[in-house]
Amino acid sequence: MTETITMSVSMAFLFVAAGLVMLVTGGEILVSGATRLAQRFGMSTLIIGLTVVAFGTSVPELFVSLTAALQGHPDIMIGNVVGSNIANIGLILGFSALLVPLHLTLREVWMELLLVIGGSVVLIFCTSFGYFPRSIGIIFIFTLVSYTCFAFTNKNDNDFTDPEQKGENTANSSMILPIFLIIGGLILLSLGANVFIKGAADIARYFGVSELIIGLTLAAVGTSLPELASSISAIRRNESGLLIGNVIGSNMFNLFMVLGLTAAIKPFHLSPELLRRDLPVMIAFTIILIPILRKNRGTKRWHGVLFLTSFATYYLILL
Repeated sequence: MTETITMSVSMAFLFVAAGLVMLVTGGEILVSGATRLAQRFGMSTLIIGLTVVAFGTSVPELFVSLTAALQGHPDIMIGNVVGSNIANIGLILGFSALLVPLHLTLREVWMELLLVIGGSVVLIFCTSFGYFPRSIGIIFIFTLVSYTCFAFTNKNDNDFTDPEQKGENTANSSMILPIFLIIGGLILLSLGANVFIKGAADIARYFGVSELIIGLTLAAVGTSLPELASSISAIRRNESGLLIGNVIGSNMFNLFMVLGLTAAIKPFHLSPELLRRDLPVMIAFTIILIPILRKNRGTKRWHGVLFLTSFATYYLILL
């Protein structure tokens, strides 16, 4: 009997590991294809970070959350979203800021930060009632689509790419490879989400840990790995706008598209535990970026220490 249980737990961890590998690989392939496609049309570095890369690296959260909600695990779903938003700033931005100073002004991302704060406030309001309705989900989706259209038509004028290079990219790039990469990434993400959720749910049952905690920790950090990979890539290329844009854009996508689409398909209940601990931490990490970017025009290494220390403290309280 003991050997059977041990084997079952081992299989659960194997499923989680395999699912994460597929999610990270699929996310990387998708981001690669999406970035190539964006460069093909001459998009700016900041817009690529805020939209294409951010949305692409958040697709694992979307697939995991949708799969969790449809399979009857809403706590894993909401924990994944909230935990990912906390990890994106506390862990990923903190780690990146510790490595190198990141330069970006508040003026360039003020609208995105306000959207993330506004979406967080709406989530807090819904959590106080214990339910996220379909109507709010549809409004969230419409908000993100409207923002994306606005960003493409207005912000892309402030480009950081050499116009001659843009013309060269447009002329020489083929659309076949990017589209092929996007399709392949989506397939891997779909498979990885199903495998990951099966293993995560089994682990929660075996150890008696709530599915909310699994979502806030294992699922959140796991599905944030594509953001970490793209951030390291941005550091190597000295693209601060791409990195910070990716973090803020990912949080925006998690709130408005992941929660919005999930609620539009299947409205879900919200644990009151989120109000006492997780949602205040999530919104605090976003708000603190405003004075940092306004005063310092970017992040310094001590900001990285602050973010990482706060993130570690939160996880100690959580666990």
